[in-house]
Amino acid sequence: MRTWRPLETIVERIEAAERLDGIAETVSGWARKLIPPGPVEDVLTGVPAGHPLHPAIVTVPIGAWMSVGLLDAFGEDTAARRLTALGCVAAVPAAAAGASDWLSTGGAERRVGLVHALGNDAALTAYGLSWLARRRGQRARGIALSVLGAGLLAGAGWLGGHLAYGRGVGVDTTAFQHLPQDWTDAGPESDIPAEGALARMDADGIPLLVTRRGDAVIALADRCTHRGGPLHEGVVSGGCVTCPWHGSVFSLEDGTVRSGPATRPEPTFETRVQDGRLAVRRHDVATLRTKPIGR
Repeated sequence: MRTWRPLETIVERIEAAERLDGIAETVSGWARKLIPPGPVEDVLTGVPAGHPLHPAIVTVPIGAWMSVGLLDAFGEDTAARRLTALGCVAAVPAAAAGASDWLSTGGAERRVGLVHALGNDAALTAYGLSWLARRRGQRARGIALSVLGAGLLAGAGWLGGHLAYGRGVGVDTTAFQHLPQDWTDAGPESDIPAEGALARMDADGIPLLVTRRGDAVIALADRCTHRGGPLHEGVVSGGCVTCPWHGSVFSLEDGTVRSGPATRPEPTFETRVQDGRLAVRRHDVATLRTKPIGR
């Protein structure tokens, strides 16, 4: 069985629709006012959880709304109305988490994300009207609106799946890099910068962020786990490095995320200097990395 080509055609057209950029710019301005960088964005993005929050919490409104159809089939009107309301309430934080992720996208991904969000907003509107109709005793109208909402939800959900699995939005960008597990040469010791400065060095094609902390040489993957920004172009402060693209902050000591929007820690390496050369290695058992991506 092969992928239904019309679906791919639709998403390709959305990705190429530059006329959506103006709308996206306006919406992102509103969203940024509601979701400022800092603790609010960190929670919505999923920093405390260690992975994006949006895919996890959308299961609540989706589960509630999809169950409504089954309850309608068995004539459970009161339970169907209550689940419809639960889905509408749960959709608000789910949408906020999605908006937080969307703010750090651009180009094709931002366009698809915009349409994904509009589709979900339309579904929420349909289910909200369904709840209102059910509350007024208009059962047939409520069911019809739920069916409409389910269709809109399915379409928006497909676009969300495309963003995650087709475009990798929310995926650790270092997941497929083949990080060296044996001591691997990364360049001459003279290329290691002074404490407080950053430099890029390479170990078997893998870019590294290298710096010093006292007598110790620090090496992290240079590719930001969030969107792949070059960390060596960032800023060092308080024992951390800030990504120049979206402001994620990582500890130089252990790579942990101190502030989002990144949710995954930065890979760190053991280092040693021998005969005027820097070598690095990392203990890593991730099987995906046995088939590395391009550097």
